[in-house]
Amino acid sequence: MKDKKILYISSEVVPYLPQSELSNLAFEIPKMVNDRGGQTRIFIPKYGLINERRHQLHEVIRLSGMNLVVNDIDMPLIIKVASIPKERMQVYFIDNEDYFKGRGLYAEENGKLYSDNEERAIFFAKGVIETVKKLNWSPDIIHVQGWIAALVPLYCKFYFKDEPLLANTKIVTSFFTPPFEGKLEGDLFAKIAFDGIEDDHMANLKTSTLNEMFSNAVNHSDGIILASDGVSETVKKAAFGSGKPMLELSKESDILNAHETFYHTEF
Repeated sequence: MKDKKILYISSEVVPYLPQSELSNLAFEIPKMVNDRGGQTRIFIPKYGLINERRHQLHEVIRLSGMNLVVNDIDMPLIIKVASIPKERMQVYFIDNEDYFKGRGLYAEENGKLYSDNEERAIFFAKGVIETVKKLNWSPDIIHVQGWIAALVPLYCKFYFKDEPLLANTKIVTSFFTPPFEGKLEGDLFAKIAFDGIEDDHMANLKTSTLNEMFSNAVNHSDGIILASDGVSETVKKAAFGSGKPMLELSKESDILNAHETFYHTEF
């Protein structure tokens, strides 16, 4: 992994959020890369349930202050950063008062999905890449995981298609058990179309379901990891039918070495 630069974009990561299959891997895989001589950056949303004082988050003024347009509305982007204790790993937090302050991952305490989840995903995708541009850091691989990051492949391939920093970047997306069922309330297709992305690239987003978002991520990724036994059949079908490099993990997998081999062999 020496000198390999990998950008990790995740819905969750420990120790900032509770342990889960996804949040644990979002820590363990970057740690492996760091330990073996690679370079990493990790991006997650700054959900309201993340304790800023306990985890010593601080705003990065030189990276904040930009407005991102989501569905013709200017939304301020705030960037915060923290270091994972005892590790040489920085985590960047995408923040915005409307989308993340005082809010959880995707639903109210009563389980009702947030009505603007589709806008949160668009904002997060744009916010990460705009911040990477400001950092002037060109990753060899972007590794995406989690529902709110599922639009990153689409935006990298088309919205940011002329960005020189991404000219040689490959995108890997990991898929897990879906965190929720049902559809997003807003018109995801129309809001992405507002950003000038052509219909052909998002034809499978018209009913705004999570499976559609994940299938779209399959379409626009360069490599696919089936990281959980609970990956939906819809996503599995899209993955196996894509003909793209794929890693399928099981409980018996040597997960860290499997990821390193996948990075080296395919990218």
